Amino acid sequence: MEMEKKSLPHSKVEAMAATSDEEITSVDWRGRPSNPARHGGMKAAVFILGLQSFEIMAIAAVGNNLITYVINEMHFPLSKSANIVTNFIGTVFLVSLFGGYLSDSYLGSFWTMLIFGFVELSGFILLAVQAHVPQLKPPKCNIMQEQSHCDEAKGMKAMIFFVALYLVALGSGCVKPNMIAHGADQFMIKGNAEQSKKLSTYFNLAYLAFSVGELVALTVLVWVQTYSGMDIGFGISACVMGLGLITLVSGTPYYRNKRPQGSIFTPIVQVFVAAFVKRKQKRTTTNSRPFSDRSHGLLPTNRLRFLDKASIKAEGINQEYEGPWRLCTITQVEQVKILISLLPIFACTIVFNTILAQLQTFSVQQGAQMNTKLTKHFNVPPASLQAIPYILLLLLVPLYDKVFVPFARKITGHESGISPLQRIGCGLFTATFSMVAAAIMERKRRDSAVHLNEKLSIFWITPQFLIFGVSEMLTAVGLIEFFYKQPLKGMQAFSTAITYCSYSFGFYLSSVLVSVVNKITSSTGSSKTGGWLSENDLNMDRLDLFYWVLAGLSFINFFNYLFWAHWYSYNPSMFQKLVSPMDLSHNGV
Repeated sequence: MEMEKKSLPHSKVEAMAATSDEEITSVDWRGRPSNPARHGGMKAAVFILGLQSFEIMAIAAVGNNLITYVINEMHFPLSKSANIVTNFIGTVFLVSLFGGYLSDSYLGSFWTMLIFGFVELSGFILLAVQAHVPQLKPPKCNIMQEQSHCDEAKGMKAMIFFVALYLVALGSGCVKPNMIAHGADQFMIKGNAEQSKKLSTYFNLAYLAFSVGELVALTVLVWVQTYSGMDIGFGISACVMGLGLITLVSGTPYYRNKRPQGSIFTPIVQVFVAAFVKRKQKRTTTNSRPFSDRSHGLLPTNRLRFLDKASIKAEGINQEYEGPWRLCTITQVEQVKILISLLPIFACTIVFNTILAQLQTFSVQQGAQMNTKLTKHFNVPPASLQAIPYILLLLLVPLYDKVFVPFARKITGHESGISPLQRIGCGLFTATFSMVAAAIMERKRRDSAVHLNEKLSIFWITPQFLIFGVSEMLTAVGLIEFFYKQPLKGMQAFSTAITYCSYSFGFYLSSVLVSVVNKITSSTGSSKTGGWLSENDLNMDRLDLFYWVLAGLSFINFFNYLFWAHWYSYNPSMFQKLVSPMDLSHNGV
């Protein structure tokens, strides 16, 4: 029986996970029950994909070139500037939890996107105003020149900068998880296999929209920032964000909107409280049958059994007298178990996003130290290097969805070609080679600059961007699809937000690693000038060694992921329509 159950296609498992509960009532923009013939589907998702493309275009133009602005205009030193960028991007993704919570609990995805989209827009406008008005910035000065004494932004100037920056972070953080969740909600029609396939296609299209936005930001908008001024660049970001909000509103008549479910945290806290109160409760013949909620189909499992106490009825007390803080349903308990079991998978992607942080900070500075000439009259902005993988992905993503997925589907039976967990694993493995390439190229660049007094072409560092682009397509999309399809009633935006927190922790970890590596390497005297990353000049630093450290961490992290991916198992209720009840006594997949 165990072998029979293990042979079931993961696609059926995940489809059942997405629809194991009764479909949450969806409504149109007037609050009336939605009509599948008129609402939802790809025609509605297109508008959300438009918003996603415009939003990432606006914020990527700011985030990917922010370190240049912070150094050249705000006059912060290199290591502090790198931490400002990583902390900003980390905050964007950390705030996504708040956005997911508001959406699922109170506002719904559409209103959360609209309200916080305007918050993000106000941040872009304030950044543009500060960049344009000289009195709001420190005096002009070239911080990279020796013997220069540039005034660092302080007081009111620093406050305006950070207020604007974190308005953008707050708005973008709340918008991001809801774009993915609201778009995916358009396909959640119970029992429709074709819609399930379209949902998988949607996740790939969402990454394609992301790639288009990044590509435009890293070419056109970064070029404008470099040659026309950061004030013009920030102003264009504001205009682009405005276009995104117009696109969102334009699709209003076609959306299927899920009703907010009330606080999503209350049922979770109730499980922990009830389990703690009944921690000494023992199963007996009278209470061995846990409290069941027949409106949902999650079955009890043997994992994290200490939480099962929450669903055991107390002896001699009627069910109505126990209350929700002392007696929880099986579904409540199992949903908490699912959330906990997802955490190791989530944690394994943190190092992956620490690598991403390097490509948006130190790798941009690498490019600034190289020969940026493309033609006699045109120089490549260093931040535009990050556009290279997205050019490749504009071709690769459609090929993946239209060629690889159908081919793999015939072999695996999985609607996505390979399972999300397999896709994540492939991405994590590939990411290691991005840092290997970065370390090799940085050593070559530094040796040429220091010993030969030559500047290598900026295109020598493109391999690290190309490899990571492929890795991100696999890991990011696989993670979002995996989390979204979990049987967590009314928590799709929040579960999607959890995946974005991986970016946040990755960027925060990057800041910590920079500080720790600097402290350790300076104390051991391995560098004549201090730590590996202690100077503003990469020719005096040892960025190549730092990249090797990250490559090692990434390789170890991959094997850590393999362990947790093997440990993870689906709730047996996902098999209840596919196998006999006898098979449900096992919990493997």
